[in-house]
Amino acid sequence: MSLDKTSTPPEDHTPQDAVVENPEAAAAAVTAVDPRLLVREQGLMGYWSEFKRKMKAGELGSMPVIVGLVIICVIFQVLNSNFLSAQNINDITITMVGTGMISVGIVFVLLLGEIDLSVGSVSGAASALAAVLAVNQGWPEWAAVLLAIASGAAIGALHGFFFAVLGAPAFAVTLAGLLFWLGFMLKVLGADGTINLDSDGLVGKLTTYYFSDVAAAYGLAVIVVAVFFFTSFLANRRREAAGVPSRPLSDTVLRTVLLAVISFAAAYMYNQYKGLPLATVIFLVFLIGSDFVLRRTSYGRKIFALGGSVEASRRAGINVTAVRISVFAISGGFAAIGGLFLASKIASANQSAGTGDLLMNAIAAAVIGGTSLFGGRGRTWNALLGVLVIVSIQYGLQLESIAEPVKYMITAAVLLTTVVIDSITRKTQKTAGRA
Repeated sequence: MSLDKTSTPPEDHTPQDAVVENPEAAAAAVTAVDPRLLVREQGLMGYWSEFKRKMKAGELGSMPVIVGLVIICVIFQVLNSNFLSAQNINDITITMVGTGMISVGIVFVLLLGEIDLSVGSVSGAASALAAVLAVNQGWPEWAAVLLAIASGAAIGALHGFFFAVLGAPAFAVTLAGLLFWLGFMLKVLGADGTINLDSDGLVGKLTTYYFSDVAAAYGLAVIVVAVFFFTSFLANRRREAAGVPSRPLSDTVLRTVLLAVISFAAAYMYNQYKGLPLATVIFLVFLIGSDFVLRRTSYGRKIFALGGSVEASRRAGINVTAVRISVFAISGGFAAIGGLFLASKIASANQSAGTGDLLMNAIAAAVIGGTSLFGGRGRTWNALLGVLVIVSIQYGLQLESIAEPVKYMITAAVLLTTVVIDSITRKTQKTAGRA
């Protein structure tokens, strides 16, 4: 009896026959190696091994949109040498902030596998409310802005209530919200339909203020790179202390160098024009903050869990109703913030705010950037990548004097391509057993 208990260690109880009879399962087991171990054990070849594994498993991430963005820049730069000029890059990054903010909120909703069609109208209603309170009613502008953002969050929470508590489909609820808040905006603006903003006021300076000192842009680049390196380094140290796979120092250094090249190149281009735009700084702060919430907090993990399986999340003790309402509140809040940036860009709140292709572009940006329409996969940085693609296409076509209808068709083609890639990716993941 003692020999039976001690002759074979527990870890050696491996179903060898099953491995021999099922080579596909064995191959899948090999490909499931943690990427950190591949890089640590194989060095630079580990990147190539991990790349091949991801391609086979359909884990493309943001790679297609990054490649697409590079191709877009190359094509338009060849067609017009002004595309990558300092002024055009500045204009692109300023223009994208309003839509990008709205798209960040959309990412949260898409992670649940839902949709919010009201964000365009909510952004317009928030900008109109802020303008009426600050200009017509004489409120301090900071108070008007805070109330507008709070109103956007409250509107989103109301939509979430109808969806999460009363069980109405999010599509129908937010479609009704699109119409209602559009009417609310028109009512608030009144007969004139336009309220001009003070260009030197708080909202006016959101897109017109620049940190003209060259040290500002380079300083921000240094801070971003330093924070990235130290957070990555400390995270790897914690993983090593816990005895789990971690990236080697060389990998962290390589990633830091790549980020440094991009950051300092952007800082250099900004300093060739007016300096570092305030709008860019604010957008980066919101992106970093929202990314931290999604990836580093229990609340963020609950959102991803809900996007994977609502029933499993409920059985795990997650308050599904509260999370859903809060996500729609976040979407409404970001819509309001985006509306303020859009109002700042034209120095007014008018009847066209939140209309046109704004809703389409905000949703398209999140999807094009890599957020799945099916829920459970995405990051707030996807909003940045997606809106960069959309605005770059718009500005590139504008430089070539391409008609507006063609812009819509090209943007639609890019969106369709992204959705097709997402669908193929999910099928590939299911085939690889990783869905």
